[in-house]
Amino acid sequence: MPSTAAPYVPETFPRRWLPAELDVKTWEQIEPWFQELLNRPINSPAELERWLSDVGELNAAVGQEGAERYIAMTCQTDDPEREAAHLAFVRDIEPKLKPILNQIRSIYLDSPHRAGLPHDRYLVFDRAQENRRALYREANIARETELAELEQQYQKTIGAMTVLFEGEERTPAQMAPFLEETDRALRQTAWELVAARRLADRDTLDDLFDRMTTLRVAIAREAGFDNFVEYAFRLRERFDYGIADSLRFHQAIEKVVVPLTIDLHRERAQALGVDSLRPWDLSVDPLGRPPLRPFKDVEALAEGAEAIFDSVDPELGRQFAYLRAHGLLDLANRKGKAPGGYQTTLEDKRLPFIFMNAVGLDGDVRTLLHEGGHAFHALASRGEPLPAYRESPIEFCEVASMSMELLGARNLERFYNEDDAKRSYRQLLEGIVLILPWIATVDAFQHWIYTHPGHSRDERRAAWSNLLDRFGGGVDWSGHELAREHSWHRQLHIFLYPFYYIEYGIAQLGALQVWRRALTDRAGAVAGYRHALGIGGARPLPDLFAAAGIRFAFDEETLSPLIEAIREELDKLGA
Repeated sequence: MPSTAAPYVPETFPRRWLPAELDVKTWEQIEPWFQELLNRPINSPAELERWLSDVGELNAAVGQEGAERYIAMTCQTDDPEREAAHLAFVRDIEPKLKPILNQIRSIYLDSPHRAGLPHDRYLVFDRAQENRRALYREANIARETELAELEQQYQKTIGAMTVLFEGEERTPAQMAPFLEETDRALRQTAWELVAARRLADRDTLDDLFDRMTTLRVAIAREAGFDNFVEYAFRLRERFDYGIADSLRFHQAIEKVVVPLTIDLHRERAQALGVDSLRPWDLSVDPLGRPPLRPFKDVEALAEGAEAIFDSVDPELGRQFAYLRAHGLLDLANRKGKAPGGYQTTLEDKRLPFIFMNAVGLDGDVRTLLHEGGHAFHALASRGEPLPAYRESPIEFCEVASMSMELLGARNLERFYNEDDAKRSYRQLLEGIVLILPWIATVDAFQHWIYTHPGHSRDERRAAWSNLLDRFGGGVDWSGHELAREHSWHRQLHIFLYPFYYIEYGIAQLGALQVWRRALTDRAGAVAGYRHALGIGGARPLPDLFAAAGIRFAFDEETLSPLIEAIREELDKLGA
């Protein structure tokens, strides 16, 4: 049961400089405050730090305005008013922000008083600011605005997808439960309907992507890079690893993980009694048991998740109860809602918001545990005075979320009986094994895309198919080759967040290290995890990993013992 201790009451952080009632809905309301910052004299290190604090306060206020409009739009993509409000921010505010933020950045970097600030304290901040100034090009602002509008069109296109099944109009997410049904013909029908619906928009999606890649290549060249890969690594501030490390990650996945993937798929085919696995055979229980259905409505999902968080650490349970009570969750799938799930932060309030598309699946429980981990990260670091340090690099942000999936997977009593809880836990571990090759596929595909500018759509499809062969585990797509060639269309990161995907693989290795420690020292693993969350982004990536008691590495040496631990745990769980 959830903790009966005193409820979580977050510390408040009232504005120190901006008026509490100030609205920042238009550029006319925002610009005078930036002008004050640009014109303010700075005569000492102490005044420079206070100026930085005020910059952060203004950025947080404007950032929250943008976040609230994005949340509203993704919660209902078919609402013209919400769409218009989001696009107004993208078109009217963000393009004007970028040159001013670059001026702010230059004031800080060129200030003679920066030398009087503690070097160790500002190391991470300084390298990020120097990098951002080096990448900034005013000529790219219009391209970035156009990209944001194309990304909105992608969200809208995906959000509008529905199929008619058993007399009801359903979203692709609402079709997912049918892929867990034991009736193979039913699963095939459901899968083929969704695949056909996605293919109906393949030209639209390819057109969008072609325009996106053209813009991204132009942005990279404007910034002085030979290709978008090198630019993307700098843009994503990958200071602690590089392109060669990513390629080594691909090789380690191919050597260490793909063999286990093939074994798991072979076992699944044997258990199902089929000659070959088809795409609609990947989610059903291989022993013919009914699908796991952990909840009937999102209120039951939220209640159960709160109990799980409480079992991991009572303070986390209280924090999640606060999010529930204060309208900081939107969990249910519905027509017009954007796909996927995310956690974002309302920066002015320093509070997290969780968005997802729950339809009653076992995977929905894991999604909420995952996004809950992100939310706890935001709450743990909200007291950090330097706003930039209230966020961490994505590679560690995802350790926060993926570790919570694994830490919570042993406490599923609110959703399942003992046997089904073990079954869910096994599905999680198998899912990790299967997702790592997919991560390598998506990342390697993006390396191919952006090192082959001007490629044709046929060449792109062939490259994707070759990577599926390299990292795949023996799924038979015969008769559905066109769907296989376009299956990358369902990975929104490729469209919206180029090169943001290997972070999941790096973080998964970190989370597996937390999990492996928790098998024998749960209290120590949770304590290390929470300690690291509290650091925010104030230290380089290797230091953040070390604070959690884990190693920042994603090579074969790191991967092998973790995959072996998964093998052993799967053996203990049995079929």
